[in-house]
Amino acid sequence: MADQSFRAFRFFTTLEQANDMATFLEGKNIPTQLADNVPPLDTTFSGSTVTHQVEVQIPQNYFAKAEALVKNEYKENLDDIDPEYYLFSFTNEELYDVLLKYDEWGDLDYQLAQKILKNRGKTIDNDVLEALKRQRLKDLSQPEKNQTPWIFSGYLFALLGGFIGILIGYSLFANKKTLPNGTKVYAHTAATRAHGHYIFYLGIGMFLVTMVLRLSGKAI
Repeated sequence: MADQSFRAFRFFTTLEQANDMATFLEGKNIPTQLADNVPPLDTTFSGSTVTHQVEVQIPQNYFAKAEALVKNEYKENLDDIDPEYYLFSFTNEELYDVLLKYDEWGDLDYQLAQKILKNRGKTIDNDVLEALKRQRLKDLSQPEKNQTPWIFSGYLFALLGGFIGILIGYSLFANKKTLPNGTKVYAHTAATRAHGHYIFYLGIGMFLVTMVLRLSGKAI
């Protein structure tokens, strides 16, 4: 049975941009839905620097078709780009960085960077692009580093019986990030997630103890 689970296909900073992409895909018979990628908890707890965006989601088995359609759509308009467009002033190294970090740039910039490099005599074929995408996915799939301050804070707040400790613990073990291919991976290492579980349950235990003590004090 085909996988009909929806995954993030593109990210946009405005609802208008997301709607434009959704309309285009639906016109090609690809089902879509929009979603905010606001994390379950404030990103302050996880150390993430990802800003709020609007996701255009499609079933994961439609990804290859959608990528091809978007690619062809923008390719047809490359010859009409204003010569003063900022990408034309980029160095080759900067253009390769656009290709590597394709998820941070729009589809137009990604296609135009390829064309400019080819015009400059650089070899840009599917093998090169796929290698860059594999490297990017590998880089992005790496868990967040240096969570020691949050682990320490989580234990401290949990022991104090504060609800904040529970939130930090949950964030450390549950937070995931979505890769450009729609795959979701944990944001933290296995060791950090283990601490998150300990903090979460310790926080719940201490919170309940604190509530019992307070209620007992009122009863007296």
